[in-house]
Parts: sequence; C-alpha cells; structure tokens
Amino acid sequence: MRIGLFFGSFNPIHVGHLIIANYVVQFTDIEKVWFVISPQNPFKKDSQLLDEQHRYKMVQLAIDGTKDYRACTIEFDMPKPSYTYRTLEALTKKFPQNEFSLIMGGDNLPKFDQWLRFQWILQHFRILIYPRKSYEYADLKLIIEKFKNYEAKSLQFVQAPLIEISATFIRTNLKAGKDLRYFLHPRVYQYISEKHLYT
Repeated sequence: MRIGLFFGSFNPIHVGHLIIANYVVQFTDIEKVWFVISPQNPFKKDSQLLDEQHRYKMVQLAIDGTKDYRACTIEFDMPKPSYTYRTLEALTKKFPQNEFSLIMGGDNLPKFDQWLRFQWILQHFRILIYPRKSYEYADLKLIIEKFKNYEAKSLQFVQAPLIEISATFIRTNLKAGKDLRYFLHPRVYQYISEKHLYT
C-alpha cells in the first residue's frame, strides 16, 4: 500500500492539515495518509508544545470515522529529539509491505539538506511537496534540481490549495480568547474547550 507520511507536532491539528491530507489522497496515487506525531522536533524549541497524549487525542478526534487516515505514534517510544530518518527506518522495518512517501511543505525544502542523513532519505523515499506562501515554484524547482545530484528517488510538487493557517496563529489567538471554531475540526475544538488547552 502507498502511504503518505505527514510529519508534524500537530499542536494542534487544524483544518489546513486535513485539507492537505485530503488532497493528497484524492489527487495523487497515495492511498492513505498517516499523521506522524512528533514528540520533539529537533529544529523547534517550543515551550507551548502540548503533552504528546493531548496532541495524539486531537489527531484521533479529527480523523475519526475516515478510512484514509491514521494517527501514528511510533516516535513516542523513540529517542528524542525525533529525527525523520530514524522514523523511516523503523516504519520500513515494521511495515515492509508498505511503500512510504514523505509529505512536505515547500517551506521545509530549502533547509532539507540540514536534516540528519537527508541524502539517504532522498535516495530511498519519494517526497511530495505542497505549496507554502513566500516560496516561489521557480526557486523550489532550482533546489529540486540540486537535490537530484544526490540520486534522489523522486521529488514532486502537488498542486494542493495554498493554506495559510498555522498552529502558532491558533495557539496565540486561543490564548487571547478568540473563537476559532472554524479553523479546527469541531471535535478538536470541543476537546480544546473542555480541557482548557492553550489558555
């Protein structure tokens, strides 16, 4: 089965994440999307990072009842911080029957060569790149050409909608008392409200 891996803190998961996942499943050859919840991103030092179990619960609530998505907690039991290549090794070993691809925002591509063992990732996994604001297609295309020198398996753009919703924006404005119910899945919004999260 062709699985798209959507890595993130999901702090919290919001409709932008869900729209990207929906697009990938419906408009590419990816059959399912797994939301890989990262306990600690090596590039982020976020004091507002909610406990991983809360973030896992919110992902579950957001995708409940949909067969195309799955919440993946494999990184919860791995050394921290979370390095993508280690996760890919673990997933490949645990699920050898699946073909895994990465789903990545265009804003991550310019700094991808800072990732640990990025060359190995390029050589063994397809990367699907969705658009992000301020990263022009022409500029990203030059970066892709550079990465091809590393015998990259496949880097391809997906013409998903440009979604300018960030978890930082949501956290900041929830703390300010704003009503952001339409930025979040209704069950996630209810969970945040009931647990008084991000206040």
